[in-house]
Amino acid sequence: MTTLANAETIVLGMGCFWGAEKRMSELPGVIDVESGYANGEIEGRYEAILAHERALRFGMTKKRNHAEVVKVTFDPAKVSLETVLARFWENHDPTQGDRQGNDIGSNYRSAIYTTNDAQLAVAKKTRDVYQAALQAAGRGTITTEIAPLKTYFRAEEYHQDYLKKNPNGYCGLGGTGVKYPGPLGSKAAAPLKALDPKTLNLKRQLIVFEAEDCPYCKQFKAEILDHWQSEVPVARTLSPQPPAGWTLEKALFATPTIVLFENGKEVSRYTGWNGDKPRFWKWLGFHLLTPEQQRIAFEQGTEYPGTGSHLDEKRPGTFVDPITGAPLFRSDAKFNSGTGWPSFFAPLPGALTEHVDLSHGMRRIEVRSASSGIHLGHVFDDGPPPTGKRYCINGNVLKFVPD
Repeated sequence: MTTLANAETIVLGMGCFWGAEKRMSELPGVIDVESGYANGEIEGRYEAILAHERALRFGMTKKRNHAEVVKVTFDPAKVSLETVLARFWENHDPTQGDRQGNDIGSNYRSAIYTTNDAQLAVAKKTRDVYQAALQAAGRGTITTEIAPLKTYFRAEEYHQDYLKKNPNGYCGLGGTGVKYPGPLGSKAAAPLKALDPKTLNLKRQLIVFEAEDCPYCKQFKAEILDHWQSEVPVARTLSPQPPAGWTLEKALFATPTIVLFENGKEVSRYTGWNGDKPRFWKWLGFHLLTPEQQRIAFEQGTEYPGTGSHLDEKRPGTFVDPITGAPLFRSDAKFNSGTGWPSFFAPLPGALTEHVDLSHGMRRIEVRSASSGIHLGHVFDDGPPPTGKRYCINGNVLKFVPD
């Protein structure tokens, strides 16, 4: 750790210290950020703090718990304390009391613990400034505890630089979207308007909640959104707020968070992105497919012959994945095999993946949708020219789009 003779330190509680450490370390002029525990009346150890919070919840103790905090060391010649605190106010929600997002408990309280009287005065001044900005934006009252630092423990080594050591596919959401007034406020924290519900599909709509400088948001866009063909409309927003009149089940705590709304209410969410496409499409598929379709798609099930959809479909068109909307077969590759399942002699290029299937004492070649990974059926070598292949497909996991 770099040190300066005139360096200052201040201790800040912004909920879980993993994201707080990352955010505060990105501020120019900050020398070091350390995760720790502060201003409690028990031992400073992670497991002890969690156990103590449970005891508080059940009324088994009255001793004060520590807050998860970061100790910020900064060079006052390069960055002022007010700038450090402006970043603090903007990068979490200081109105939530003993919680931050999904993390609930007094150990996640918002706090500023100062090391001298001058810091205490600046902290209170910036609180008043930011409270006025929150009030103008229609937000609540600041609950941040501002007090002198009494007790501090450095957190365990595995908590230090946690997000650098453990990239887990999401970025902390951070903040209310309300800018700290004046030139000290971050441009990225400027108030952001929520999506206009008039531009969305009330019946069923996906919304991707993103954040500035979130690499996982960019990765999700490149790997999923840039190829979007699903019948479910999707929209993106940098605002953490839902459209006017729409409701989230709980606060967002990380980005990207993909929320499925039906009739303006959240029915499910998918948080983070680490490139696991089959898991994402399975999550969405469970909300789009019937139980019978789910059994076939996700449990390698088979419909009874003659009972599936599209067996007699002869119109010109394309059979597509029911979740992703990706094209699978053209109708001019369909033929009557007499088996009771829709059959094709060729898929569209790159539409399928093949997998050895040794179930039921047989050796078969299973075919899955390349886009979603769902089970479609099997391929056999008894088809007509020109390929000699018979793709025997469950009709219930096909969607037909006529030309």
